[in-house]
Order: sequence, then C-alpha cells, then structure tokens
Amino acid sequence: MTADEGVTLQLTRSEAPVLFEWLARNDGAEALAFEHEAEQQVIRTLEGQLEKGLREVLDLEYAVKLAQARSHVMDAEA
Repeated sequence: MTADEGVTLQLTRSEAPVLFEWLARNDGAEALAFEHEAEQQVIRTLEGQLEKGLREVLDLEYAVKLAQARSHVMDAEA
C-alpha cells in the first residue's frame, strides 16, 4: 500500500448524517484529545467529505431527517 492509496469506508444513508452531525458538533472542541495535528486534519477531511456527499445537510427539514436517521441507526442495532 502506498501513502496516497485510498481507503473506502461504507456507511448507511442513516449512519452518514449521524456521524457528520457528531463531527460537525465537535469540530474544534477542546474535549477531543488529539495526540497529533494530523489526527485533527483527518477528522476535518472526513467531515468535509461527508458534508459534500450528504444532500440532507441542505434540506430545510434537516433536523427531522437527522432524528429519523438516529432512530433508524438505533433500530438497526436492536
């Protein structure tokens, strides 16, 4: 594997907005303990990629859709 070779992560349409919301809410939070600046950069990159891929973020009903996604994630785990 080379340093620039990509890695694919797979999330469901419900998991993606839940993760995005957590990342966005914690962006810059001092409570997160980063050992190295690179870790914070990777988190920001992931947040940006999710934001670009989620059309729900721009939806006026985003809060409702996020609540539904959270419920779906929890129901899938049960």
